[in-house]
Amino acid sequence: MGTMLASLLRLQSIEGKLARVRQRLKSRQKAVATQQMRIDQFRDDWNVLHEKSLTRRQEADSLELDLKDKEAQVSKYRTALNTARTNKEYAGILTQINSLKADNAKLEDRILKIMQEADSVHAEADEVRARIETEEKRLEEIHRISAEEIEKLEAMVNELSASRAEAAADVPPKALVVFDRIAENYDGEAMAAIEIHGRKPPHEYVCGGCFMSLNPEHANALRTRDEVRTCDNCGRILYLEPQAEGSPTS
Repeated sequence: MGTMLASLLRLQSIEGKLARVRQRLKSRQKAVATQQMRIDQFRDDWNVLHEKSLTRRQEADSLELDLKDKEAQVSKYRTALNTARTNKEYAGILTQINSLKADNAKLEDRILKIMQEADSVHAEADEVRARIETEEKRLEEIHRISAEEIEKLEAMVNELSASRAEAAADVPPKALVVFDRIAENYDGEAMAAIEIHGRKPPHEYVCGGCFMSLNPEHANALRTRDEVRTCDNCGRILYLEPQAEGSPTS
């Protein structure tokens, strides 16, 4: 293997580690945001339930005022019974009283049902509030663990980035441009070994990155030349493992 490809492989080794550490860092940072979003959703749910409970209680309060008015009317009609002058007048007042009492009974049932609904919603809101408190404690723990982990991962990123810069300095500029472009597309995996299958010719050549067949020309060229050759399918930079460099070409 030529000097350039050897330098690219060293860079690839560091690039792969750097990509994995960055992914871990991103995942850890995302954990905090995800937990916060979870809490925010619970808070939204609580607000909806709390507002619903208040609305139902206000509705019940309004109906109770209406009930009091109707009960006051019943009291007035009962007083009027004592002053009725005729049986017809007495019967008319009694009919009004019975009608109001029937309406009031229905109104009481409605108020009771609404209050039961309000209590049920309020209990559900309390459960959500308890869940919020639990999730907030969990968020504090995630913050604590994440802060320690993020600090370690950031230190690793800085160290690996410095090592990468040193390794990249040994790679020719044009080859480095190609490497960086491919590494960005494949999460740091810019290179792939040429796999040679079959004990006897004709051998099958496969890209170790995408596992698609390759033209034997790639392997033939890399046995004699130190150059950047890319897979026709995935575009990764190809190289031969040391044990494959002396293998037959066809």
